[in-house]
Amino acid sequence: MANLSHVNSEASNISKDGVQYHEEIMDDGDAHAQQRTVGGPSTGTQEVGSGGVDTPSTDANGVAQHGATGATNQERGSRWWNLRKKRNDRHHGHYKVYKRRWFGLTQLVLLNVVISWDWLTFAPVSTTAADYFKVSESAINWLSTSFMFAFLVATPVVIWTLNRNPKISIVFASVLVLLGNWIRYAGTRATGGHFGVVMFGQILTGLAQAFVLAAPTRYSDIWFTESGRVSATAIASLANPLGGALAQLINPFLGSSVPNLVLYVSIISTVATIPSFFIPRLPPTPPSASANIPRTPILPSIRAILRSPPAYVVALTFATYVGLFNAFSSLINQILYPYGYTEDEAGICGAVLIVVGLVSAAILSPVFDRTHAYVTGIKILCTLVSVSYLSLIWAPQTRSIAAPYVLSAITGAASFSVLPIALEYLVEITFPASPEVGSTIIWACGQLFGGIFIVIMNALKDQRPVDLKRVREMGRGQGGSSRPPGNMYNALVFQGVIAMVVLPFPLALGIKRLGLAHGRGRLEMDEQSIQGEEARAQE
Repeated sequence: MANLSHVNSEASNISKDGVQYHEEIMDDGDAHAQQRTVGGPSTGTQEVGSGGVDTPSTDANGVAQHGATGATNQERGSRWWNLRKKRNDRHHGHYKVYKRRWFGLTQLVLLNVVISWDWLTFAPVSTTAADYFKVSESAINWLSTSFMFAFLVATPVVIWTLNRNPKISIVFASVLVLLGNWIRYAGTRATGGHFGVVMFGQILTGLAQAFVLAAPTRYSDIWFTESGRVSATAIASLANPLGGALAQLINPFLGSSVPNLVLYVSIISTVATIPSFFIPRLPPTPPSASANIPRTPILPSIRAILRSPPAYVVALTFATYVGLFNAFSSLINQILYPYGYTEDEAGICGAVLIVVGLVSAAILSPVFDRTHAYVTGIKILCTLVSVSYLSLIWAPQTRSIAAPYVLSAITGAASFSVLPIALEYLVEITFPASPEVGSTIIWACGQLFGGIFIVIMNALKDQRPVDLKRVREMGRGQGGSSRPPGNMYNALVFQGVIAMVVLPFPLALGIKRLGLAHGRGRLEMDEQSIQGEEARAQE
């Protein structure tokens, strides 16, 4: 792959409103990345941002490097805080954001919602679906598991499309969603239900998920400023579990007819895909100094990520907790019903897990947008996640609503809040690697772990047959054994142990003597640009 020092480019200079624009087409041998850079109105020369921000050079691997040595985390944090008190989302004159950015972000939200709804179509009604297709509940679990493994297959194509432009990725996802949903519906309408056809459609929607779940960091990098990226990433990323909440809450009420359930979901998914073909491709001008530099090609981005020790910690932490969340939300009905919980109660528990998480993330994301206290947030929230998974081991045995609902709420709140922080922190510690490369890799790892965890937890399930009629008649209030037939106690122990074993890794982030502190990143470039603009304004 050619590196940036040997880029073939063609440029056209357009003078508009006193500002010169320079458009450069970069060819890395596999894809073309289009980048707009803004020059000074008087000199007409290319510069990155303003205010002493150094023009990037390239190393032997083609990764853009920046001349200044990174400040310490403490110095940088102090400077950011002081600047943030004064500017309140103010940016230099060269850069602006556009209202049309919300159109594309809204479409990412819609697609993530419907794709997650597709993922959990059958999980909240696993017993009903198993009866309809005349298969075991383990086979129904594979509808969720195959969805996650499909992400891995799509990963190389996802990185390529996102490196070119997020709109390409969004269109790919929309086409796959359309095909997958209607193939699933055809499978449910076949005489007696054709499980193999449904599985094929499920895999297609799983492929679609990869194209939009990994897109938010790339989209926010192109369209949003440094004081809006965490919130934009949170909005688009957390729409995915919102779809899961809708599935957990609504599907049990529609599950008496599996074909009708799939039909309703297919219609909603179809409507949600239509705007994908009309969203804007790129903003007219970049929103910040860091968005103004040429985008690093794919292979140099991967090498930059591999050279960052904190990236390994973030990847392991993110993948483990995403995997645990996916497994728990997929199996929550099977975890609870042996103890007399109804499908409706299990569905509401899953909805509590997700809705409380969404509200918490909505509150905390703007806070981290302002403070950028990523490491502190990751440490606190990961601790809460681990403790809540450990406590969930004993929740079903209480046979009460309070224990599983409260612990699910805490798990959701911490898990959802840490997710966008971890994604944006990964961009920081791997800068100038292109954002979509790291986010796609760790999302793929999360889906892989989720699929593996489902398989393991299903294997740990008590294999004694469950008399569903008797369990439903008895309900929660009639008491019973703490280890009833079909219980998943051992699976919950596995889940809690994994969560606690991983916890020391995020707690070590930022410790310099362990090599887990990071130097200069994307935020520092943007903050230096703002400082320079303020200095010139005072002259």
